[in-house]
Amino acid sequence: MNSNTVIVIFAPTACGKTALTRDIFGKSSLSYFKGLGEVVSADSQAVYKGLDIGTAKPDEDEQKDIPHHLIDVVTPDVQFGVGEFIELADECCEDIIERGLYPVVTGGTGFYIRNFLMGLPVTPISNVYIRDGLKHRIENEGNFVLYEELKEKDPVSAKKINVHDAYRIVRALEVFYASGRPLSSYELPSSLRKKFRFITIILDRDRKDLYSRINERVDRMFLQGLADEVTQLKASGFTKDSPGMKAIGYSEFFMSDLSSIEEIKERIKKDSRRYAKRQYTFMRDIPGAVTFDADDKDGILDYLQRSV
Repeated sequence: MNSNTVIVIFAPTACGKTALTRDIFGKSSLSYFKGLGEVVSADSQAVYKGLDIGTAKPDEDEQKDIPHHLIDVVTPDVQFGVGEFIELADECCEDIIERGLYPVVTGGTGFYIRNFLMGLPVTPISNVYIRDGLKHRIENEGNFVLYEELKEKDPVSAKKINVHDAYRIVRALEVFYASGRPLSSYELPSSLRKKFRFITIILDRDRKDLYSRINERVDRMFLQGLADEVTQLKASGFTKDSPGMKAIGYSEFFMSDLSSIEEIKERIKKDSRRYAKRQYTFMRDIPGAVTFDADDKDGILDYLQRSV
């Protein structure tokens, strides 16, 4: 084993990465890597406590089979961004490697994974006055107004940001107004960070099949009690303005134009499909990344054995 190796597996929601990771690295696995890996979750929603069903968090049996890190990190009223993710992911990977195991960074948040692999771009220092003004505006005018503003000022960044992601909308506008330049104009790192030796796998699945799996997953979430989970979160004092509640699967429950559970369910399906498509854009041109069909477990296992 290379003592600095980190395995990275990216795939959008419902692609099958969780089952694949468990099949290869879990204690119940029959593979060469049985019990040799621990998951570092790269999921921007699973970091929030209480957001369980809508984020498809691993259950107790799954976590016994393969330990998971970076889930249930903060409460839904706390902002958690890519900077915090990289810092904590690095700490987790170092600890797992020190114990003689493989960190397996896996998730569907392409923005997190790309920056974990490549590092963050150098952008202007945060301007508290501009940021606070934009936060005040987004609270009073709503995400959609500022998102439309971002589309005009920095259309490239806007394409990569979800309209419900108030934090990133504010940050992109803050950079523009602080520097006079769009966030997308700042040079992105073009090489992998030297901190670890990365083995990066991107899982692909036929788009029609993926969308069908997403729809089935959302149906399953409602059967498991997603609506009740949201009700409990609201009763705990979390609102549409809480960072965690802006996640897909939760924000839709606050939309005034949706009047029934069925409408909410269909909107979650639509938002999830669009999100899955967009996440692949973050994984373009990652040095050394290899793409496999999501069902090609044997091919992936062979590649990992040859690569570690």
